[in-house]
Amino acid sequence: MLRKIIRIDEAKCNGCGACVPACAEGAIRIIDGKARLVSEIYCDGLGACLGDCPQGAISMEEREAAPFDEAAALAHAAANQADARPAGRAHATIAACPGSAARMLEPAGFVPVESQGDGPQPYSALTNWPVQLALTPIKAPFFEDADLLIAGDCVPFAYTDFHRRFVAGRTLLVGCPKLDDATLYRKKLARIFAENSVQSLRVLYMEVPCCYGLVHLVRQALQESGKDLPLTVTKISIKGELLETHELQGL
Repeated sequence: MLRKIIRIDEAKCNGCGACVPACAEGAIRIIDGKARLVSEIYCDGLGACLGDCPQGAISMEEREAAPFDEAAALAHAAANQADARPAGRAHATIAACPGSAARMLEPAGFVPVESQGDGPQPYSALTNWPVQLALTPIKAPFFEDADLLIAGDCVPFAYTDFHRRFVAGRTLLVGCPKLDDATLYRKKLARIFAENSVQSLRVLYMEVPCCYGLVHLVRQALQESGKDLPLTVTKISIKGELLETHELQGL
């Protein structure tokens, strides 16, 4: 049928995600760093998302499109909210978070700065955003040919040389196997491994027993993905000491 429906100009879109929460039907998602129309049947053609795009990348057009299916759109939106809600944390709708847009970053490198200390100051070696496992997309440019670092979210606070020693040259993901949804993490990691050309894995975990669950999650995800990737695990003490490192069989 001929009807009004949104049009997204990918050249203008910067993946900020401001349009996502504006669409109550969940017709727009951030995929590979760009806003995309998930399905024509989810778009009601009313344009509630138009005023929320700071780049002017969304407009309305009249063209042949599948008719809007209100029941399917509402069910889709409800499913998105349920899938995006991690157990044990704030019940925010992660899929609608503008900060979840995938970005590749350029590390700054060591920059000499005058201070009370001597020598160059620490720097951010981060090459990807987001880093929280619940927020990161399944497919993103920073997963291609990546050496993937998966860290317990307490590790960067305990280990002071985290960026230089571990983050440099790697794509980073962080999460907590105790507070977050372990099933969601396992399934998501399995898809990340299966659908991207990840080259190797390194897991950093704290010495507290619950944190080793991150290692179990990664190994289970590897098995589900069918991939056989080099896997290194490193234990960090609560005093910030590197306790031990082992090479493990992923499967």
